[in-house]
Order: sequence, then structure tokens, then C-alpha cells
Amino acid sequence: MPPRLRAWSLLAYTSIANADTTGMKLADEHKATEALLRESGIPFVLLRNGWYLENYTEQLPGTLAQGAVAGSAGEGKVSGAARADYAHAAAAVLVADGQAGKVYELGGDEAFSMADLAAEITAATGKAVTYSDLPAGDYAGLLASVGVPEGFAEILADSDLGIARGDLLVSTGDLRRLIGRPATSLAEAVRAAAAAA
Repeated sequence: MPPRLRAWSLLAYTSIANADTTGMKLADEHKATEALLRESGIPFVLLRNGWYLENYTEQLPGTLAQGAVAGSAGEGKVSGAARADYAHAAAAVLVADGQAGKVYELGGDEAFSMADLAAEITAATGKAVTYSDLPAGDYAGLLASVGVPEGFAEILADSDLGIARGDLLVSTGDLRRLIGRPATSLAEAVRAAAAAA
């Protein structure tokens, strides 16, 4: 091991929610990285972030133009939170003592479905938006048709199947405890995005 790595007191790795149990393809690299960290001898803490609310709110203009949220998540729910929430949690961990070896499963306080997302967009904007649930192949094709690279479109569709299985549900309360307040809600994030649009 290079000498400069021996001086590290703690490495915080941003992983994915439920990395040890999810079947999502997106998690493969995270699983491999977590395994390498365990073998490295470097003190580490795992910050297993759930989905980012910005994954959805940054798509708001297109969603409004289409009048629909498309996906393959069925009635599955996701424990999303804002990037700022995850950043505050990471900062709290990095300044705290005794973090080496800990694993934090981080997610928002209230899980939501894609139908819930569509309803929040409707409420915030006054424009009717519905959820269109598609077979994963069709959803990947739709994403590719609007410019998402084919391989990444397949990863995103597979991630929606993970949501349908419950792979991105987080009920630990770790995020709320670390940041010392409720996590940003879906409704708050959608309202803020709608106001900024």
C-alpha cells in the first residue's frame, strides 16, 4: 500500500442503498468497491445513498411537456432524498468520531411511488400528470429515443425494476438522525423545482 494511504484516518464511500442485497445492475460496481474497501485495510465508512429526488425534479420540464412520468417501477416505492440531505449526512459522519466500519443506509423519511410523484407534480403545477408504467424493454427504448445512450437506458429501466422489488426502500432513519431534521420531502422538492421552472 502506498505510504500516503496509510495516513488516511477515514475514507467515506458513497454507495447505493441496500448494496449488499439489491439485484440492480447499477449496484454491481458499488458491491465490488465495497468488497475492495473491506480487503484494503483502509478505515472506511459506507454511505449507502438512496435515490436522489433530483433524479425526478430535474426532469420536470420534459415531464410537463409529456403530461406523464414514464417508468417500469409498477407500484414500487423509493425512499428518495435531496442531494443536500445526503451531503449534510456525509459531513456529519466525517466530523464524528468512531465511524470506521459503520454502514449507513440513507433514504428519505417517506417512500413514494411513481404515481405519487405524478400526483405531486400535478398538485405543484396545476397540470395533469399521470404515471405510465411500461415493460422494461419499452421504457429503455423510450429513453433511448430521447437521446439516452442505449446501455444507460437499459440500466435505468433495470433500476426501475429494482424499485418495483423494493430495492430502494430504506427504513433505518439514518439520514434523519445524521442531519438532525426531517429529510426533504418529495412535495417540497417538486414545489421548489416547479417554482424554479
